[in-house]
Amino acid sequence: MKFMQLSTPKITLAWPRNLHIRFLQVLAFNTLIACGVALGSPHPFYIDLVYSQSIGLLIWIWIDMLGPLVAGPDRSRRFMLCWVPLGIVVGYIGGNFLGDQFTGFSFVDFWRARPNIAVGFLSLTFAAGVAASYYFASEDRFAKSALAQEALQRQATQAQLALLQSQLEPHMMFNTLANLRALIGTDPERATAMLDRLNDYLRATLGASRASVQPLSAEFARLRDYLELMAVRMGPRLSYTLDLPSSLAQVGIPSLLLQPLVENSIKHGLEPKVQGGRIEVRAELASDGRLQIMVSDTGVGYTGHAEPTLGFGLAHVRERLHSAYGALGTIEIVANNGYMTMTLLKFPVNMEKTHA
Repeated sequence: MKFMQLSTPKITLAWPRNLHIRFLQVLAFNTLIACGVALGSPHPFYIDLVYSQSIGLLIWIWIDMLGPLVAGPDRSRRFMLCWVPLGIVVGYIGGNFLGDQFTGFSFVDFWRARPNIAVGFLSLTFAAGVAASYYFASEDRFAKSALAQEALQRQATQAQLALLQSQLEPHMMFNTLANLRALIGTDPERATAMLDRLNDYLRATLGASRASVQPLSAEFARLRDYLELMAVRMGPRLSYTLDLPSSLAQVGIPSLLLQPLVENSIKHGLEPKVQGGRIEVRAELASDGRLQIMVSDTGVGYTGHAEPTLGFGLAHVRERLHSAYGALGTIEIVANNGYMTMTLLKFPVNMEKTHA
């Protein structure tokens, strides 16, 4: 018998994130109004300031803090058209009452003695309350628009990374199958061993390859599987070193980011060289705080002065770095005139633990 677990709904309050900044803004706005009132007021400035702060803070609490409790996060324009004027009236009356407690004056007596001035103060309060409400509402709309734009950008980036990865995985498989096909004609026994290794490799990595991000330790484990697979075909012509500090093992990086770099070293560096060579993959923190990954080989290298061009796999690495990290994700190829080639990746470090 299956039981369905019911989750308790979460109540989300649409209070401003920068509540402390709003509070300081309201205090400053109330002080500015008190300064204006004091120009024609017979009372000392501190009295006008007390009343202004009391009224302004109550209006702000009513509109900006009680509003989400009553209407929820999606406050409609019709609700605000009723809630704001009501809040101004409540804030005006309640603020005057609080001011009476602090100053010893009587709000009711003031209305009876000078009703025209009292109405003027009410009009000023109404105008200031509407202006402040409009300002904060515009600020909220701008913040929501910025968050929505950020979410869309994040979704677009994730979609682009998924597309690049989906294009890269078949490329890796085609290269591996092409190597296997070539080996079948020359050494069937080693081809069978390579096929068995390929089966184990796919079984172990299929799930991990579908993840958009994985720990650097998992990426190095996939590289070890792939290099062991290639060692079946190349034999003693291939040796390798994988150097990953334990402090960087859980750093999250895009899945299969390093695979094309190792493929490139084998295809263009070691395979054309009769005696083969060595591949080294090393991860470390660069002086600028970014993660630095070096993939070097002692293959035939590049000759001449022309800058090495990026093939399919390396071009995808560059695009994935740009999509995930922008200008902070870089790839550089350093050629040592026919002796050694090094590919250098740099991108920001994500120290959050990522599980494969």
